[in-house]
Amino acid sequence: MVIALIVIVCVVAGLVFFAGGTLGLLRFPDFYSRLHPAGKLDTMGALLVILGLAIHQLFPVTLGSALTGLKLILIVVFVFLASPTATHAIVDAGFRAGLEPWKKGDPWR
Repeated sequence: MVIALIVIVCVVAGLVFFAGGTLGLLRFPDFYSRLHPAGKLDTMGALLVILGLAIHQLFPVTLGSALTGLKLILIVVFVFLASPTATHAIVDAGFRAGLEPWKKGDPWR
């Protein structure tokens, strides 16, 4: 019962982070500021959702469930390494392409 509650809290919190990242992606004015919530909040949302899945998979404890939980944790490690790297590469590509950052007086944004 307690494990199910922890899993539900982790998954719902992860979905809240995903929703916040989506809202930031839709509401922020330019390319650079949109990538910030997309990179940060989606990474945290993935961490919480996969953590909840790993906890759910772990009980009852068997060798197969422990190995599956370990694989899920390795996925989290990969996401934590790949997401900031990909966000940086996308921002660098936008900068090299000549995208100008948003300024407060821009009327069309």
